[in-house]
Amino acid sequence: MKHSNIKFLGMLQVVFMATLILSAQVFAGNSWLTKGSDLLKSFGGGDKASALTIEEIGAGLKEALKVGSENVVSQLGTTDGFNMDSNIHIPLPASLEKVKSMLSKVGMSSLFEDLELKLNRAAEVATPKAKQLFGDAITSMTMEDVKGIYDGPDDAATQYFKTKMSPELSKEMKPVIEDSLSQVGAVKSYDDMMKGYKSIPFVPDVKADLTDHVVEKGMDGIFYYMAKEEAAIRQNPVKRTTELLKKVFNK
Repeated sequence: MKHSNIKFLGMLQVVFMATLILSAQVFAGNSWLTKGSDLLKSFGGGDKASALTIEEIGAGLKEALKVGSENVVSQLGTTDGFNMDSNIHIPLPASLEKVKSMLSKVGMSSLFEDLELKLNRAAEVATPKAKQLFGDAITSMTMEDVKGIYDGPDDAATQYFKTKMSPELSKEMKPVIEDSLSQVGAVKSYDDMMKGYKSIPFVPDVKADLTDHVVEKGMDGIFYYMAKEEAAIRQNPVKRTTELLKKVFNK
C-alpha cells in the first residue's frame, strides 16, 4: 500500500476512533480532532490504521448512523413522540391562527386543541416510514460521502439525509398522514372547528391544507432529532455500541 494511502487510512481511523470508539471513558471538553490526535499517539500511529480498509472504516460510520436513525424513528413514532415534545410539537397551520383566536374569544378553544392533538398523532403514525428510507440512504453512501461528512459541518450527515430522503419521505408519509387524519378524527375536528368559526359574523374565509402541514412539520421533527443523534455520534461514542464497531475498532 502506498504511503499516501496508509496516511489517509490512518487519518480516517483516528477520526472515527475519536467519534465512535467503544470505551468506558467519555471524553469531555475537547473537539473530536483533538481526541483523534491523542488516540493516534496512544495507538502508535499508522501501523494499526493500515490494518483497516477504507471500506471497514466507512462501514463503522454507516452502522453508527443506522443506530442513530433507528433511535429517532423509535422515539418519534410512538404515542406522544411529537405531541408531548415541545421541540417538535406540531401546532395548527399559521393560516388557522385567526380561527384559533376567534374561537377562544367565544369559549370554543377545545375545538382547536382537539385538532392540534390529532395532527401530532398523525405524524407519530407516519414516522416509521422513515426507517427504510434512512437505511437506503446509508446503504447508498459512498466513501466520498463519508469523507464529506467528516470534513463538513457538525450536521453534515443530517444534511446528507435531507438531500437523499426528503422527496421520497414526503411521498411516503403523505398517504399515511391522510389516512391517519381521517382515522383519528382530525378531518371531523377541522370541519367542526370551521363550522364554529363561520358561525361568527363577518369573519374572513380561511383555508388550510392539514396533510401538507403535518408532512412538512413531521419531516422537520425527524431531521431535528437526527441532528441530535449525529452530535451524539461525534461527541459521545459510548452510546453507539454495535458489534460491527467493536470489530472495526478492535475493542
